[in-house]
Amino acid sequence: MKKYMRIEMVTGQQFEAEWARTFNPADKEIVIRLANRPGKKLVPLSRVCCILMPEPPLIDLESSEKDSYLIVETVTGKSYSVRSIQGHQGRDGFFAAPTDKDSPYKMIYFTRDGVISRRNDVPVGQILEHQGVLSQEALKKALAEQQRLKKQNLGEIISREQHLEQDTIDEIVAQGQKNVKSGKWLRVGDILVEAGLITREQVKMALASQEEGKKKKIGQLLIELGLVTEGQVLAALAAKFHLPFIDLSQIEPDQRALAAFSPDLIMQLRVFPVADRGEYLEVATSRPTDLNISNTLRFHTNRRIELVTATSEQIENCIAKYYEAYDDQLQQMVDNLSEDDDNQENGEENTPADSDSETIRLANKILIDAYLQGASDIHLEPGPPKYPLGIRYRIDGICKTIQMLPSHFAKPLLSRIKILASMDIAEHRKAQSGKIMLRFQGKKVEYRLEVTPTVGGNEDAVLRVLAASKPMVLEEMGLSPDNLLGLKELVVKPYGIILCVGPTGSGKTTTLHAALGYINKPERKIWTVEDPVEITQAGLRQVEVKAKQGFTFHEALRSLLRADPDVVMIGEMRDREAAHTAVEASLTGHLVFSTLHTNSAAETVTRLIEMGEDPFNLADALLGVLAQRLARSLCPLCKEAYQPTTEEYELLRKFYGPEAFAAHGYGDQHESLHLMRRHGCPECGGSGYKGRIAVHELLICTDLVRQTIKSGSSVQMIQQAAVGEGMRTLRMDGIAKVLAGMTDFEQVKRVCL
Repeated sequence: MKKYMRIEMVTGQQFEAEWARTFNPADKEIVIRLANRPGKKLVPLSRVCCILMPEPPLIDLESSEKDSYLIVETVTGKSYSVRSIQGHQGRDGFFAAPTDKDSPYKMIYFTRDGVISRRNDVPVGQILEHQGVLSQEALKKALAEQQRLKKQNLGEIISREQHLEQDTIDEIVAQGQKNVKSGKWLRVGDILVEAGLITREQVKMALASQEEGKKKKIGQLLIELGLVTEGQVLAALAAKFHLPFIDLSQIEPDQRALAAFSPDLIMQLRVFPVADRGEYLEVATSRPTDLNISNTLRFHTNRRIELVTATSEQIENCIAKYYEAYDDQLQQMVDNLSEDDDNQENGEENTPADSDSETIRLANKILIDAYLQGASDIHLEPGPPKYPLGIRYRIDGICKTIQMLPSHFAKPLLSRIKILASMDIAEHRKAQSGKIMLRFQGKKVEYRLEVTPTVGGNEDAVLRVLAASKPMVLEEMGLSPDNLLGLKELVVKPYGIILCVGPTGSGKTTTLHAALGYINKPERKIWTVEDPVEITQAGLRQVEVKAKQGFTFHEALRSLLRADPDVVMIGEMRDREAAHTAVEASLTGHLVFSTLHTNSAAETVTRLIEMGEDPFNLADALLGVLAQRLARSLCPLCKEAYQPTTEEYELLRKFYGPEAFAAHGYGDQHESLHLMRRHGCPECGGSGYKGRIAVHELLICTDLVRQTIKSGSSVQMIQQAAVGEGMRTLRMDGIAKVLAGMTDFEQVKRVCL
């Protein structure tokens, strides 16, 4: 009969399977065949709790003196008694052998995500004795005291705490029991209260002392008896639970770690955030034996928690020093609301009345945390009744769940955000738009808020984070040498229209400002009209649209065209009227830059024609179209080289275009080709990606392309003409950057059609 291994997921789900590929924890995934089912299944190790194997995967099970016996607690609530295997303790998990000789499994692999705690099956006293900080006689003394506390009766405690003779208490209790006619045994406390010796409150205090004495751990007793210090006990507990023991006085916590927890939670648990390692949050505690700490922190942050140990004195000092300062920093976001022209004109006041409110602090934390992490958007997503409120940030183009808050936070938190954006908090049936203007650490930060009614009487809120930034130079935009040269030749033309196209958040405005920076000279008068102005640079005259006041794109454009411009940049051509005005301006001697939401350079041309532009005028006016996407780039610190398989190479070749692949010089590289793949490190949060890289296609209006446009050709024909004239498509540019080791194929596929 075939022996299958058992795989337990972090969700508690279990299934039997066999290996379909040799197991290597460094792969961060396993490939298996489910029992009695055809086909292979790929499972990320991050979703696995543990793997129980009937046969070890090429690992020596012979016991060594260094092997230790462990109790492993998993996120599924199970406890395993195992023997660790020295030399097989990895960064992402560890191997162990069950101590039960009758177990059908010979080996267990525990993943890092699946383990709450692992502790040596050795008492703390023995560890202290082994470390040489405690004598055998002192340990015996403490153990004897522990047994005495467990067995002490209530009379002994009352005698000690109330300074009464033990003989007197014994005599009164004995007499009280004799006087009972019913034969029932009376409680000691009741007899002493009835005799007027003590009060009910004193009995309660004595019972609490009795219960506390029974639960008192050996480490606490050793400290109280003056036999060891708290630091020595914690060092022993750290060794027992396989946790680092750190000196908090030598550590500077990062802001992201501090922002990950509410002050109330920190005060309640008496812990201190040390670092945000991306994959997990590192938190210091002086109570490593309390498993509820890790569970509570994980629930409130929806992040994996890794505990380290530190003395309670250091933790208290750090909470006082850093958390009070950080709370002040959070409050400063609201206290220093930007007094911009809009707020001055409207007489709006966004400063909160109650700075101590938990909801206010939570709203502040969400706003500042998104800004510090470089998020482009914040999503507040309430669920059905009793379901948690989801908080997601979009970072590097990917939505990431940051927190899952209890449902009772949903309505007050959304009301707080509405108040900051000067919205109607009583309106729940209609969509609302607004903005929050803040100044933090000397920088202006704007949040554009959109509130949308959703099912169940809820409202979703999405905030776009718009931090004022400086322009980049064209050479920093990630353009290929050919595209960079071509774009530079276009932007120095005296008139015509240049478009930058792509989806929302693809960096179009950044690219246009880089192009404007290239031609920003005293002899040129450059106007921009934007909504909002995200990037400012000296030498430009910049106008911000205010639709509520009737100052639209079209109105602003009409005004600045009468203001003697050489160059005009329109933030977005949103309608037919704005597009027509832009084309007319380019035909009358102005150089016009603008953006459009289209999927490709060729599609942009047909979109403008569909909006009513004359093909002949458009062909004459258009200088070029730069389409772009943003793909996640590989982390430069941890990416690793590898040689692709034949299948991978053929996939790249097919995606690029077989004929163009060979024509552009990539056809004979398979044997010598090395690509880069993600690995994961603390710097990139374990994802293997850090930052983004742009992928472009530049359509230049040559004579052939102009003739194709004038003939009313389709998107495919325009693209074919442009490729024939030297344009490389988004796919081609993306694959070129994969071959250059900047990103991987997975990311290029994600952003390119």
